[in-house]
Amino acid sequence: MLTSGSLAALQEVLASWIAHDRTKHGHYFSARVPKMAIYGAFISAPLGHVLISILQKLFRGRTSLKAKILQILVSNLIVSPIQNSVYLVSMAIIAGARTFHQVRATVKAGFMPVMKVSWITSPLALAFAQKFLPEQTWVPFFNIVAFIIGTYINAHTKKKRLAALRKKVRPPSAKGGGTILTEVQHYGDGRSSSGRPDDFPRRDY
Repeated sequence: MLTSGSLAALQEVLASWIAHDRTKHGHYFSARVPKMAIYGAFISAPLGHVLISILQKLFRGRTSLKAKILQILVSNLIVSPIQNSVYLVSMAIIAGARTFHQVRATVKAGFMPVMKVSWITSPLALAFAQKFLPEQTWVPFFNIVAFIIGTYINAHTKKKRLAALRKKVRPPSAKGGGTILTEVQHYGDGRSSSGRPDDFPRRDY
């Protein structure tokens, strides 16, 4: 739990550094960092441990090529969707989502892009673990893999958001001379990027 929490916090700081996403005070350590640590320690770590343990028990003692392929399929079609759905829900809440609609919109927009990354990397990681690693090392190994992939996705998302923010204010129009504001949607969740871009707007529903 401590390791997963530390990796999740480090992932947020590293992704912010890669994307040059600073807080209003010019720091990379934002309010998201401790929240990510809590997510890593108390949600991601226990869930990953349970799912990998179940996956190992289902295929324990089965070493045929057919069994290994089936294990990869189960991982990609059952384990990964569960982990990614929980990840997206958690990220939405950390970003400030407080309604079912906001959470659902984030999951709907992010699910397939995240799954595509998982479908590329998960079979390779699992095949490597099957071939070279003892079962007791699978959990820390997959934690490291998740850290690398999560950092990439997080940094990529931050870069896209910052690029969208830079395009938000267009040059003054030739006729009116006013500023044209464009509504920037963040990751398909239907919210404006006004204010702190990491946060959903606070509303009373």
